[in-house]
Amino acid sequence: MSFLRLEGLVKRFGDFVAVERVDLDVEKGEFVSLLGPSGCGKTTTLQMIAGFVKPTAGRVFINDKDVTEMKPNHRDLGIVFQSYALFPHMTVFDNVSFGLEMRSIEKAERQDRVRETLALVHLTEFADRFPRELSGGQQQRVALARALVIKPEVLLLDEPLSALDAKIREDMQIELRSIQRTVETTTILVTHDQAEAMAMSDRIAVMNEGKLAQVDQPFHAYEYPGDSFVSNFLGKSNTFTGTVTDAHDGLTVIAASGVDVSARAENLEIGSAVQASVRPEKVRLVKSGEGIMDGSVSTRIFLGNHWVFQIAAPTGTVIVVSQNSGPQATDEGDKVGLAWSPEEMRVLPVEADNAN
Repeated sequence: MSFLRLEGLVKRFGDFVAVERVDLDVEKGEFVSLLGPSGCGKTTTLQMIAGFVKPTAGRVFINDKDVTEMKPNHRDLGIVFQSYALFPHMTVFDNVSFGLEMRSIEKAERQDRVRETLALVHLTEFADRFPRELSGGQQQRVALARALVIKPEVLLLDEPLSALDAKIREDMQIELRSIQRTVETTTILVTHDQAEAMAMSDRIAVMNEGKLAQVDQPFHAYEYPGDSFVSNFLGKSNTFTGTVTDAHDGLTVIAASGVDVSARAENLEIGSAVQASVRPEKVRLVKSGEGIMDGSVSTRIFLGNHWVFQIAAPTGTVIVVSQNSGPQATDEGDKVGLAWSPEEMRVLPVEADNAN
């Protein structure tokens, strides 16, 4: 039995459907991210879990208890928002202690739990400081400690890292995931950041236009997207639209812009229109004439740990990502071949994609 269960959640604002028939099961201690672009319904879904927004239809269960009609403060939730919402006149210690005071926890236990939680988020030495004396990352850890100290059934994170600088954000992703694994609190994160969701989550629930497009482990969702929206949202893809010209032994041949590309795919009819895609990091630069197609390097960008190439090819611009393993000989204007294996291509029928 799942620990957090969403059954047929719907939310309409007048004629606008913000969330449409969302069903999701989350196990105890699992970290699940609601991922999608602005307006996809992820924050509204989180607000229905929290009790801030009443569903038009559907139910929310926590630990097998129907909490749909319960007030937010009765749902035993810890919530961290994008804005830290710390009390500026209180010290770090008092900010974290506040929720326990509201629950009438005795002073001795309250102090012990605050100290334990501050140690967990590495803020023991900052206990007597005020929020204005902390960095953004430290303030966010205070907000996290305040949510964790009450030992909630479910931890809800609403874009908690989006206001942080890139480097601090990356460090906080690792730290937050480590803390969550330590306390084993069932956690739901709302984010529009694909890398953040994939780095932190046991599973990601990709949302599009109020619906769940795919719920899967990060690696599987990235490598085997269910539709082109998921494929394109979870990183970049080189997509070729074409027609199936041959299919046998699990190998499908697709004619795209005068080039034949092969993929491991089944159950596709000859003559059917498809979209084939391959991730930029799967494409290899080889000598002209030795790949699946040839092209010319139009752009070369160095990004520290990897290179990004834009290749003008018969199918359009192909993006190639190569790890930085030393000086790069390929330069702008060079003629190159593009190679990848059939196993690295993903194929979806155009009709199925459009229907989504």
